[in-house]
Amino acid sequence: MTRFALLFLIILCTLALPAAAQDEPLNSPYAGRADLPAPEFPAGLDWLNVAEPLTIEALRGKIVILDFWTYGCINCIHMIPTLRALEEKYGDALVVIGIHSAKFDNEGETGNIRQIVQRYELHHPVINDSDFMVWQQFGARAWPTFMIIDPRGNLLAAQSGEIPFEAFDELLTGMVAFWEEQGELSREPLALALEGADTPPGLLAFPGKVLADADSNRLFIADTNHHRIVVADLTTAEVLSVIGSGERGFNDGGYGEASFDKPQGMALRGDLLYVADTENHAIRGVDLAAATVTTLAGTGRQGYGRLEVGARAPGLETDLSSPWDVTFGEDSLLYIAMAGPHQLWALYPDNTVGPVVGSGREAALNATLELSQLAQPSGLFYRDGLLYFADSESSTVRVADIPADRVETVAGTTDNNLFDFGDIDGTPGVSRLQHPLGVTGGATGPVYIADTYNSRIKALDPATNAVASAFGSGGSGGFRDGVGLEAAFDEPGGLSYADGKLYVADTNNHAIRVIDLATGGVSTLSFPNPERLQIAERVTVIGGNAAAGESLTLEPLTLAPGTGEIAIRIVLPEGYKINPDAPSGAAFHSAGAAVTLETNSVSFRETEFRLPVTLNAGTASLEGTISTYYCEALNETLCFFDAVMVTAAITVEDGAAGGVITIERAITPPAVAVGGLTG
Repeated sequence: MTRFALLFLIILCTLALPAAAQDEPLNSPYAGRADLPAPEFPAGLDWLNVAEPLTIEALRGKIVILDFWTYGCINCIHMIPTLRALEEKYGDALVVIGIHSAKFDNEGETGNIRQIVQRYELHHPVINDSDFMVWQQFGARAWPTFMIIDPRGNLLAAQSGEIPFEAFDELLTGMVAFWEEQGELSREPLALALEGADTPPGLLAFPGKVLADADSNRLFIADTNHHRIVVADLTTAEVLSVIGSGERGFNDGGYGEASFDKPQGMALRGDLLYVADTENHAIRGVDLAAATVTTLAGTGRQGYGRLEVGARAPGLETDLSSPWDVTFGEDSLLYIAMAGPHQLWALYPDNTVGPVVGSGREAALNATLELSQLAQPSGLFYRDGLLYFADSESSTVRVADIPADRVETVAGTTDNNLFDFGDIDGTPGVSRLQHPLGVTGGATGPVYIADTYNSRIKALDPATNAVASAFGSGGSGGFRDGVGLEAAFDEPGGLSYADGKLYVADTNNHAIRVIDLATGGVSTLSFPNPERLQIAERVTVIGGNAAAGESLTLEPLTLAPGTGEIAIRIVLPEGYKINPDAPSGAAFHSAGAAVTLETNSVSFRETEFRLPVTLNAGTASLEGTISTYYCEALNETLCFFDAVMVTAAITVEDGAAGGVITIERAITPPAVAVGGLTG
């Protein structure tokens, strides 16, 4: 064993936390050994973020960290900032390779991993190891497991669990110095092909949670990957304000200067909006009257210790760990789904915090509030003295009865088994969920569940605890408006109820969906003023603004069944061009089964482009937004933004001719008051 391997193992034994999930059998001669040649990656696996698969042989000269992970695992998520910091410090001397060995069926699909790679902004190669081939070759123990390969291709060390930056840093500093001295360290950049690199930002980016408030007629959206909160009118969807600069950070202040890091759940009390600022490990408070953001609990550092139920500590002096959702109870406590330590916490009126449910051990054990064991709680709903929580890693919905001092399972498996999941309706023990993230309901009636990895919304009868699939076709997910199970979602993560409607944060579709519970209809929220959400600079204009969200209604169309397309043409005045460096894009959805979109959005840099659709007998209402960035072509001294909402009534029937939906948008530049924007 080299001195680096010995140093690493000593550091890890001292600092590493327990593994994230149940250990798997160790079947490999490489596990826990040093200076053995690392096995070659199996052929035929899907690789992301690179154009071609990599090999151990081709990586000679690099220090390699293998990260065995699965994307629903909170301990794996906790390690992403650490790996990012290592990549930034050690540059091209270090290569991180994510070995994604999925726990859940949904996590094993390459398309879903591609989404998560973009959601967590991973800029290193990732392998889809859904059949655990790499896992078994290297003898990984649990999620996460890390292995170090030296520049000669030898496996140096391995360790499971969350590992502090300092442990990696001390090892890597020594390795870089040693291998540079040997002349064997390569700093040649690794060729990457990042997923989504050519896709411009949309209006929303992986929204995680949503909060609908009927009393104030406002809709609050956690625009998670834009690191901000969007406030819209609940009736019209007009964007009222944007809270946060849009840059990842941990700053208090006014809306424009405050910053968040992947915010999730929200709760409202008067004019104070409470936000679970997940990756800042903090609870933030938004004063909606004063338009300011302050920190209410958390230090910005991840907490590693676990407090016992009943313990309390000063909110601003206590390290939290991945708060994922918040809600109020009748006792005026703000309950917090603290996903990191597998507990439910509370923020008290005196600004102290502490656990109220869960021992901190990850499991699915029902007992008293203190002795119960939870598994990554991520969604909260309080009604009639019961605190419902989506217990994601156990694939259950559970209830904490605070006065009665007990926890019970109301949906999903009743066994203490974190691997017992599926998509089955029925009563507890019969029903199965797959990594649910959200739960909500009205004052009475069903409790609704965002069954995230099944891409469904399910209804729980609180009288019988029977679960029934209510909305969404399930499977691998999709994007389609419609009625009940005709509609399609893609990993919905948040739910909120108001005035007979459910509002859904449809995370992987970058959209907010609206379910009318009276009709069962699912529609997609469209913002009448989308320019308020653009991640771009703006120009001051006189006498009207072409970016003000104009509407374009097409003449009713009758088309033939079969393969069709939406053909879009942007007409610019002479002397103007599409800005090739800006995020022009179009997004459409269809209410009705007559039109099915293969993709709901597209980016464009030319004035003509197309979206393929499938046309089926029936009717549909096609709605969409076209957002265009364009510049004065010769000198590129002026650039503008144009947004238009498009609607069309479509009938598909046998005997009709054609299958093309033609949209033409003629743009007139506004008058500029002072200067402009450079392209």
